[in-house]
Amino acid sequence: MFKDFYAQRGEYVVISAEQASRFAKGVAGDYNPIHNPDARRFCVPGDLLFTLVLVKFGLSRQMEFRFTNMVGADTPLKFSEADNGEIHVCDDGGKCYLQVVRGGEVTHDEAAIEAFARCYVAFSGKNFPHYLKPLMEQHGVMFNPKRPLVIYDSMGFSLERLDGFSPDLALTRSSLDVQGKRADALLEFSIESAGEAVGVGSKKLVVSGLCDYNATEMASIVDEFYRLKAAYEAA
Repeated sequence: MFKDFYAQRGEYVVISAEQASRFAKGVAGDYNPIHNPDARRFCVPGDLLFTLVLVKFGLSRQMEFRFTNMVGADTPLKFSEADNGEIHVCDDGGKCYLQVVRGGEVTHDEAAIEAFARCYVAFSGKNFPHYLKPLMEQHGVMFNPKRPLVIYDSMGFSLERLDGFSPDLALTRSSLDVQGKRADALLEFSIESAGEAVGVGSKKLVVSGLCDYNATEMASIVDEFYRLKAAYEAA
């Protein structure tokens, strides 16, 4: 599963800029320029790290992911499980990028894991413009158009069951807590399977460098998003 998006080198996982970019665009529908291979401040999508945790350790009924640092291209990453069951993703120097707390039943069924990963990542990739633009417009703020910075802080979910699993995610509530030049965005979602509610979850983003909302500049940013999307799909 997802083996085209990373390389296993001994005990380390290595993700190239090209692999990360293909995952962002092709799986998540995320056209954030920070995931372009030639980006000056390139980073591996947090959703790819999320996916690899599920691939390597299975899908648990309760999971909490906290992203602590941004991952650059070709960084050797070790996915390890601590004695208390926590999962850590660290580099060869011990710097930690992701911490995962989990509980409850676990499934290693590949079909269930892939279905949930693809479903969540497709939902998560809609951060901008689908979810964030209306929130920022409502609160009269936006990120700096010259240096937009939206950081994936954390996500978590709780599932009632793991069997007969064909998940679908839907946004149920969104909020933006503005604190000066930064804001915390909370996206809450429901998880259904064959029309039946099977769980809930939420995702937190941090938006930095806030300024007053400018409809013209925001329209340009959204236009660029869809231009990049069209160019990728045409290729």
